[in-house]
Amino acid sequence: MPVVPDVPPGFAETYRAQQDRYPAAEAGWQPVHTVYVPADRFSAHTVTEWRDHALSLVKAHLAGPDELGAVFGAPGRLAAAVHEKVLRKLSTEPIEDLRVDFEDGYGVRPDSVEDGHVEQAAAAVASMHAAGGLPRRWGPRVKSFADGDPRRSVRTLGAFLTGVVERVGELPAGFTVTFPKVLMEAYLGQFAGVLQRFEARLGVRLRFEMQVEAPQTLPFLRAELVQSLGGRLAAAHFGVFDYTAALGLPPHEQRLDHPACDHARHVMQTAFAGTGVELSDGSLAASPASNRPQDVHALWQRHAELVAHSLRHGFYQGWDMHPSHLVSRFATVYAFHLAHYDAYRKRVSAWEEQREAGEGVMDEPATIRTLAAALRRADAALP
Repeated sequence: MPVVPDVPPGFAETYRAQQDRYPAAEAGWQPVHTVYVPADRFSAHTVTEWRDHALSLVKAHLAGPDELGAVFGAPGRLAAAVHEKVLRKLSTEPIEDLRVDFEDGYGVRPDSVEDGHVEQAAAAVASMHAAGGLPRRWGPRVKSFADGDPRRSVRTLGAFLTGVVERVGELPAGFTVTFPKVLMEAYLGQFAGVLQRFEARLGVRLRFEMQVEAPQTLPFLRAELVQSLGGRLAAAHFGVFDYTAALGLPPHEQRLDHPACDHARHVMQTAFAGTGVELSDGSLAASPASNRPQDVHALWQRHAELVAHSLRHGFYQGWDMHPSHLVSRFATVYAFHLAHYDAYRKRVSAWEEQREAGEGVMDEPATIRTLAAALRRADAALP
């Protein structure tokens, strides 16, 4: 009988390619949100202003656990735990990831005006860093190449980087840049090349996040992008309003929980599963209609519905566009993680001790890995 070799030819190369493409590393800390601030409104006081505004809303409209339970539908003990954590988070770290926006939220300005706002933004970042108040993640969102003017995008990024490094002496940790409206795959390689040239000049490693804002983007999302871009692609963020507009949906259907958005999110998950590229959902473009309790509560409840929808679909980060969103974001995220935490821990412990968890649950290894990942994610997110 012919002898079958133990290892098929080419296996070693294929396995190395698998490890490179799908590193399967345990997920580290990921911000639960990105706060989006137009560049002309950004200052060294932005974080404290958002903190104070959010805390004033809690004081006026969410005085205690009972009120939180009524607004967000959390039962007594859970409501008490969430209320305490929301207050602590808003007081100590109201913004985890901050993006200074030079794109849609900022608009098109004369070069001299945008140049001035870039300098102001760099000075504000340096001041925040010196005061110990720079969020763990931070950076600009530059203009899209799809607008036909890459010069302005590159000019803003270069001036921003140079301005921060000159003032601080280095690029503070946590920097990332958002690259929007990627309508052509080639734009990704071109932008990565821009970053590579800045890296050589500044002596720093730069990574970026792409925005998925058009149906034209979905076909070229795939795991191989990560390697082709030199590992510079850190995240993919979904843009609900441009995406739904590009599909021709009516204005009242431009919402994060539309089935068309679910499809886009699932394509993003499929493309980047196992690659280490983080995923983020989009935003709610609304603020309380007034300071009346019913209007504030209505905004919180709608935002909470959208955040919970994202969480159920495995998107653990989203965009926040108003200080009121911080309250509903943290309340919903903490309730999501705490509601099942003890049950998950019990099942993992039972598996490790090779016994049944009870209540008729028979866990598979894949489920245990998911439970353990959920616990790690909760531990990283909870204050």
